[in-house]
Amino acid sequence: MEEDELLRLDNQVCFALHAASRAMDGVYRRELGDLGLTYPQYLVMLVLWEQGPVSVKELGAALRLDSGTLSPLLKRMEAAGLVRRDRDVRDERSVRVRLTPQGEGLRRRAVQVPARILAATGLGEDELRQMRRMLTQVTAALDGALTGT
Repeated sequence: MEEDELLRLDNQVCFALHAASRAMDGVYRRELGDLGLTYPQYLVMLVLWEQGPVSVKELGAALRLDSGTLSPLLKRMEAAGLVRRDRDVRDERSVRVRLTPQGEGLRRRAVQVPARILAATGLGEDELRQMRRMLTQVTAALDGALTGT
């Protein structure tokens, strides 16, 4: 690629990812509005629906969020009656997050969201799976570049 082309906005992978992420956020915002969830809250719910009660530390690792971001998010979700935070009886330093019955009940309504998102992308299931694999690969490579591994 020529030098002038290297700095064109349209040639930047980072901008394509950023633009796609913002567009995806917008579609999720629309789809999650009826559930009363924000996108980060939806991600928390996905982890809890899949894994059950987890520590705040485990949740942060799964979502790639630090405690400064996660704690206020969980506080709002607890105030909304979706989750409950309790000290771990085996380790008082650890806080566990679990779904309330209301949070568990939201799962039935949320099950429609992935199909709506898939439809909004205009991609087929195989294409979306391939893209997810590629993005996971890119994320791992970039994480390695940051840590020098």
